[in-house]
Amino acid sequence: MDHTFYVYMMTNRSCVVLYTGVTNSLEVRLWFHARAEAKSLTKRYKVDRLVYFEEYDNPSDAIAREKEIKKWRRAKKNALVETLNPKWENLSAQLTLDW
Repeated sequence: MDHTFYVYMMTNRSCVVLYTGVTNSLEVRLWFHARAEAKSLTKRYKVDRLVYFEEYDNPSDAIAREKEIKKWRRAKKNALVETLNPKWENLSAQLTLDW
């Protein structure tokens, strides 16, 4: 059984917060972020826009990449987002979301 794993970054409307995560289902993870509990970071800061993602075949590679990105300064993360998404558009519209 083949799986795809994703490293992703999300932000809020003002692009103040940049959340980095890893998942094996980007659609499901976005659904959970949209319905986050009140005490979660994504709910507190209204993080609801997918601005970057990478695909991996190996979960270890995805986890290592997530850890690498999380150690970076904000300017380097911003530059990475802008390589794929220079206008910081919400990329979730490109996904097939069934919710």
